[in-house]
Parts: sequence; C-alpha cells; structure tokens
Amino acid sequence: MKKLSNSAAFAAFTFAGFALTALALTGAATAQTYPSRPVTLIVPYGPGGPADTMARTMAEAMRPFFGQTIVIENVSGANGTIGVGRAVRSAPDGYTVSLGNWPSHITNGAIYNLSYDIQKDFEPVVRLPHNPYIAVVRKDFPAKDFKEMIAWLKANPNKATEGTAGLGSGQHVSGVYFQKVTGTKFQFVPYKAGSADIIRDIVAGHIDFTFDQAITSLSHIKGGNVKAYAVTSEKRLEAAPDIPTVDEAGAPGVYISTWYGLWVPKGTPKEAIDKLGAAARQALADPATRAKLASLGQQIPPPEQQTAAALAAFTKAEIEKWHPLIKEAGIKAQ
Repeated sequence: MKKLSNSAAFAAFTFAGFALTALALTGAATAQTYPSRPVTLIVPYGPGGPADTMARTMAEAMRPFFGQTIVIENVSGANGTIGVGRAVRSAPDGYTVSLGNWPSHITNGAIYNLSYDIQKDFEPVVRLPHNPYIAVVRKDFPAKDFKEMIAWLKANPNKATEGTAGLGSGQHVSGVYFQKVTGTKFQFVPYKAGSADIIRDIVAGHIDFTFDQAITSLSHIKGGNVKAYAVTSEKRLEAAPDIPTVDEAGAPGVYISTWYGLWVPKGTPKEAIDKLGAAARQALADPATRAKLASLGQQIPPPEQQTAAALAAFTKAEIEKWHPLIKEAGIKAQ
C-alpha cells in the first residue's frame, strides 16, 4: 500500500474533520426543525361530530404558531377505541398526535378490555376546552325547573326515559352518575345514531330528556323546541347565559363534561411535545379562537391547566372518579 505524504495525510484528515462537522451540523439542524412536515391528528370519531369540530378548530388555530399543517384523520369505531389504538401504535416522532376526550381516554378504560393504557402508553401534551352537558327536556315535561325535575323523578321511579348514544356513551354514564347523586331512577333508551336522533325524539315527545353536549343542543334550545334546565358546570355558558348551573338549579357539584386533550405515543421527543403544547396554548389565547369556541358551548381552562403536567394530573383524577362508578354500575361492552 502506498504511503501518503505528510501533506496528503493532513489534507485527508482535514477533509474528514470537515465532513464529520458538516454531518453533526446537519443532524443538529434536522433536530431543531421540528416540525419539518405536516402532522397527523387522529380523531377517534367520525367527521362532523363534536370531537371532529374541536380537532378542526384547533388544527386551524394552531397552524400559524406551529409552522406546519395539521391533517385530521378520522378513525372511528368502538366508542373511540379503534382510533386511540391506531394512535398508540404510531411512531413516537411527534408526527402523529391523538385527540382524546372524556369517553375515549377515561370511561373506555373501565368499559372495554383495552390493549393499551392511557397513562402508561401515551405522553400528555395539553388540556383543551371542555363541553359541559345540558339537561335537555321535552317542552311539556311536568316540571318547571331542574329542582322540580329531580323531585318528580324521585316521586315517579322508572317512569321517565333518558335518551343515550348507547351503552357507555357520555349520556349513559352521565345518567348513571345523576341517578347515584340524586337518588333518582329512570329508564335508558339507546340510539345508534346518537344526539341527532335523541334530540329529534325529545322534540317529538317520544322520550323525556337527555344530558347532551352543549355543542349539539344549543340550536334546539335557542329555537324553543326543548327546555334546558341546567348546565353541568360550575359556571354558566357564554353562549347561553340564561341556563343556570347545576349548583344554582338544585344539584350542587354534579359536574359532567366532555373535555378534550392532546396526547402523543410514549417516547415522543420532549421538543415535539413542547412545541405542540406551545402552539395549542397560543391558539387558545387568540381572541378569535376563544370567541369561536365559546359560541360552540366550549369552556377554556385557565392557562395553568393547559400544561402537559396538568393534563396528566387531571387524567389521573378523572380515572379515579369515573372508573369505580362505571364498574359499580356494571357497564361493560357487549
């Protein structure tokens, strides 16, 4: 083998050094450019519903702060478990995000035998707004307000009917919780198509009431087709300030809402989590976004509750609250 001269050896060494430096700089630049391509946000429900509306509102509002498009992918089925399962199996690189809510990330854990664990297999990113429920009642129900409704239900056990979107749905779990807290009894009527059919039958007088998300019931309430007795929140809705809270209406502390959050698969780089969370918080501080969310009946948590740590703590508290109730009621997937 021919031996290199001293000058040639120095040149080769210098070139190799430059190459290694360039590679290091390229790697550093790549790591610092997240996100460098569009991010997929998996919504575990079909298009057009409350979760899809939340996802699309946030995706559009986050884009100017995030620097990339957030593409919505609707993966529905089994009350959200299929979409969440799809998200948990994704690469932990920050380019697949899971939109979750109270049913998909809390109550499902007590209803289904899941192949994943929300607390162990996901990293929390940010807590998003929540949509309280409204006690929506047929116009001719024999009670003028929520307090009288509770009294009537106690005096007439199992004579009233609540419409639900099926076993383990938000309306069903809300009804079970309401029965436990108030000591009332009534029958559940499941609907495959969900809120749209439930509200239609309340308007027609076929069933008595439901606990419905504000986002889907406000138009019917404002149109005078149904009565609204109370909102299941500690504060009134900006979009419907005339509806009293449960505290004001006679059932203190009966707080129920479909709240939302963003999660990523376990192992996702902290940089990606931080940038996603920062973009979401900036979006939630934007006046136009806040006004749009308020018009949909959403309530935005204060800034200190919009962090990853706050979402983790809130998730833990919600599991501790709802799982025992669901198991005690014997709610299981069929």
